[in-house]
Amino acid sequence: MFAKLTATLLGAMLLTGGAMAQETTIKFTLGWKTQGSDAAYLYALDKGFFKEEGLNVVIDQGEGSGATVTRIMSGAYDAGFGDVNAIIQNASTRPQDAPVMVYMMWNRPPFAIVAKASSGINTIKDFEGRTLGGAQGTPTTRLLPVFVRSNGLDASKIKVSNMAPNLQEPMLIKGDIDAALVFNITSYFNLVLNRQDPDKDFKWFTFGDYGLDLYSNGMMVSRKLIQSNPKAVAGLVRAVNKAMLIVAKDQNAAMTSVAKFDNLVNVPVEKRRLQYSFDKLIVSPEMKEIGIGDIKDDRMTRAIGIVVEGYQLERAPAASEVFSRQFLPPRAERELVYTAN
Repeated sequence: MFAKLTATLLGAMLLTGGAMAQETTIKFTLGWKTQGSDAAYLYALDKGFFKEEGLNVVIDQGEGSGATVTRIMSGAYDAGFGDVNAIIQNASTRPQDAPVMVYMMWNRPPFAIVAKASSGINTIKDFEGRTLGGAQGTPTTRLLPVFVRSNGLDASKIKVSNMAPNLQEPMLIKGDIDAALVFNITSYFNLVLNRQDPDKDFKWFTFGDYGLDLYSNGMMVSRKLIQSNPKAVAGLVRAVNKAMLIVAKDQNAAMTSVAKFDNLVNVPVEKRRLQYSFDKLIVSPEMKEIGIGDIKDDRMTRAIGIVVEGYQLERAPAASEVFSRQFLPPRAERELVYTAN
């Protein structure tokens, strides 16, 4: 009996060890500090969706949605949540190293110009003769010349004052600048945290509404992971897609997972940010047509052209270098229905 029990236990240990050996570890970077808009990743982690796919996903906070690309290119991370426009920039010069977007989340761009409602800026033409505050190197600031040319504005009449990102809203509130070049999903909540009403007291001019029809943030993976373990990439996408559909219908459950990952988050504010991401960046006629996670190749090609012009890149990468849909679940499994609750 003892010999039989020993053999059974040994067999179980060997089986467990084999299962553990098969689990693939993926180092994943968020776009910034923990935010409500990260909920799909954190819900998938909390509910074991990654484990179900044989994945051990280790999630770290980020340093900016553009930095996600450089973190992956350095080899420090295998995947992350970041900006596809940063992929375009790097794919232009280092196509063999740049990561690939495999699941598009933000169908609409967050790049915007915000001004006080009392500033007298009612149309984009009113930016002429004004001072805009911009953080050097950010997509909104870098793409301003394209925005200006595309809309027939006089660049010589628009002054840009360079400043650190954390100074933009305080200086806008004080009146030291007339408008700020921002990410709407970041600036909106910076204003909330500064006890402002971003809907009533400010006006928002989003680049996507004025000719710069860009894609934005989503889940990207390294080329190395795609080549070495495509099965893991497909599992990662399935898990995040499954979580995304649930989060769209139950933001309270989503925020429970976010708070479990980082107990320092301001849950009411971050729940609003999560809902804002659906309202302003995710849900769109195109997303409803093609399903969450996918893109339209012709639109991506146009977006690449805008980025190439804005950053004065020497080579325009093909849409297929930047985005791959080969790991997406079938269209029927990507039907996202958003209900605020």
